[in-house]
Amino acid sequence: MLPVTSPPIFDGHNDVLLRLWMKKNTDAARDFIDGDGLGHVDLPRLRAGGMVGGLFAIFVPPDHGLPDDDDDPNPPIAGAMPQQAAARTTDAMFDLRNAIVAAANGAVRVCVTAAEIRSAIADNAIALVTHIEGAEAIRPDLANLQGYVDRGLRSIGPVWSRPNAFGSGVPFRFPSSPDTGPGLTEAGKALVRECNRLHILLDLSHLNEKGFWDVVRLSNAPLVASHSNAHALANHSRNLTDDQLAAIGKSGGIAGLNFATAFLREDGRWKGNVEPAVLIRHLEHMISVAGEESVGIGSDFDGCSVPNFINDASGLPNLVEAMREVGFGAALIEKITCGNWLRVLEKTWGA
Repeated sequence: MLPVTSPPIFDGHNDVLLRLWMKKNTDAARDFIDGDGLGHVDLPRLRAGGMVGGLFAIFVPPDHGLPDDDDDPNPPIAGAMPQQAAARTTDAMFDLRNAIVAAANGAVRVCVTAAEIRSAIADNAIALVTHIEGAEAIRPDLANLQGYVDRGLRSIGPVWSRPNAFGSGVPFRFPSSPDTGPGLTEAGKALVRECNRLHILLDLSHLNEKGFWDVVRLSNAPLVASHSNAHALANHSRNLTDDQLAAIGKSGGIAGLNFATAFLREDGRWKGNVEPAVLIRHLEHMISVAGEESVGIGSDFDGCSVPNFINDASGLPNLVEAMREVGFGAALIEKITCGNWLRVLEKTWGA
């Protein structure tokens, strides 16, 4: 039984644009608006779960699909995607985003400022923030970055879990630390500086540890890992060490709890029988290290296998209820579900 009331939820990461684009049908936008019952996210399920907005990722997938095979916790990951091919796929997902907004008749809004997010929430519209996950579509000389900004881009993850012109992502490896591979390239360092200048959020989820610390040295913005968990509890390379969590907290940034089962479980498997207590332990640990102002939700919906008790976006109140049951107060829950994200976005964007 879902709780009667649930606070608004702003989600730091979902991959619904990828899921819909991969369907290759002629009316993916209508599938989102009406609800296709597939994957984790569509408008009816966002409404049912109390999600008011989030960062919607544009991501160029590997040819062999996304890692979610329980028989292989260490799947192979291909190298960087060619820039022009990545740009074509990225452009197609921008077009899909626009089609969804047009079909929604005001129920979904592209937001580029924190004020616009708050206005959308007040008007009961979904606040869609455009994020690029893995910057292969961006030219190493950054010549086309402004064009994406002009189309509403407000957040960039320099890498996914593969190397590119900007740096190295952590592989999907268990057990493993995120200390894999070299740091940012010179192009990656230039990207950090330009994102600071343009007030674009830098998302450090998927970035390896050396690259993370390069950003710490270079960036003047809050540190953000939109969908990463506690490495101390699940020894997966995609998770954050305590030193990383502490740095995020010190910067006034945020780490978003990822629902991907392999990043939650102590055994690194993709099995869905994950109890609410496991997610609560990650939240408690992240709060204890980063602080209660620097932890949020980063579901990774439509990009991973999630716990059965959540199942899809409509199940988000079940996680909220689990927080209540262990004694999280209303003020803390509101910070985790929405408030911390809005604060960090406003601090990063300046509006």
